[in-house]
Amino acid sequence: MARRRTPARSKAARKGSTKAAPTPVRLPRIAKGKKPQYFSDPAIDKLLWMTMTLMEELSVARDRIDTLERVLDERGVLRQKDVEGYTPDPKARSARATRRADFVDRMMRAAQAELSASSSAADPHEEARRAVEG
Repeated sequence: MARRRTPARSKAARKGSTKAAPTPVRLPRIAKGKKPQYFSDPAIDKLLWMTMTLMEELSVARDRIDTLERVLDERGVLRQKDVEGYTPDPKARSARATRRADFVDRMMRAAQAELSASSSAADPHEEARRAVEG
């Protein structure tokens, strides 16, 4: 009767050590192919992307503000009703208006050339600023 031969084993395997885990495969994180387009006009896709990004950022900011208000309220540092009832002084109102205007300018910079070319308005951001200021 012929004896079956088993494959040769390494010295490490004969000594009872375990094999090292295989190195995980690392795939590149570069998207291949064209970015999907959902609307016939690529500008609408860009606007949608901007809006979704702002929604994400706003949601995170609101969660963090809520966390801060709750922690401050729990520790007796500041009551949530004090935040709701706060009325800014003229200096704070002015600083907020400047910050809002700068924000609108940054947000609209990508479209500024097209807006100013197609609009005869002196300030193409005025309507957006009014919307943000409420």
